[in-house]
Amino acid sequence: MGIALQSFATVAEAERALSASGAQYLGGGTLVLRALNEGDVAVEHLVRVTDAAITDIAIDGGRARIGAGVTMTAVARHTGLEAIASAARAVGGPAIRNMATVGGNLFAAAPYGDFAVALLALDATVETGGADRPIEAFLADRAAGKSSPIVTSVSFALPPPGSFRFRKVSRVKPKGVSVLSIAAVIETAEDGRVLAARIALGCMAPRPMRAKAAEAALAGQPMTEQGVAAAVAAVAEGIDPITDAIASAWYRAEVLPVHLRRLLLE
Repeated sequence: MGIALQSFATVAEAERALSASGAQYLGGGTLVLRALNEGDVAVEHLVRVTDAAITDIAIDGGRARIGAGVTMTAVARHTGLEAIASAARAVGGPAIRNMATVGGNLFAAAPYGDFAVALLALDATVETGGADRPIEAFLADRAAGKSSPIVTSVSFALPPPGSFRFRKVSRVKPKGVSVLSIAAVIETAEDGRVLAARIALGCMAPRPMRAKAAEAALAGQPMTEQGVAAAVAAVAEGIDPITDAIASAWYRAEVLPVHLRRLLLE
């Protein structure tokens, strides 16, 4: 059966087209086209948006806005986004990064969605349906199976220099599927003690999740072996790791504290 492709100049037009039965939005195509190739018969036609605004990157006043159609390659190469380039480069190999989009990564279930983990640590907002939503609420709705209007952009405050950290663990390097991923924004005082921390985890639930117990344990602590010990011990609180062909839930839970410790002490 052939699949029709419809292109629309505006998000509003595409939204109307998506109300039809069998319609599916097409961003970069790394998720949708794979599903089609694997025999997904629920999709009858694809809908895409050609508005250039969804492929724009704007940085103003210390805040970044990235269009949902921006690719991982574009993020990794942008001089104003050097602080988070490591997270974009962690997504697949060059061919995938040339297609995979920021918006699409928000819909990628574990073990994919490494860039969404970074956005969660950055406390990003997701623009959808003309309104901004906290990324945590957006991901919670995705985990609950709720649908959403087309995502048009994400935005976040650029992290202070040296505060963003990202680690992806995979069995095949450099482009393997995640065993787990960790993103963190750690802000410290002049004496080295932690002022604020946001830690996000990938593969520890069907969608990216916060490690709130670990965040709380870091508050006021120095970034030393002893100072991070309580956070490392608490990081597994509330996790529900996935099991797949890459790793079991048991294995993921066992190695998570090891890799958080390494990330914090880099």
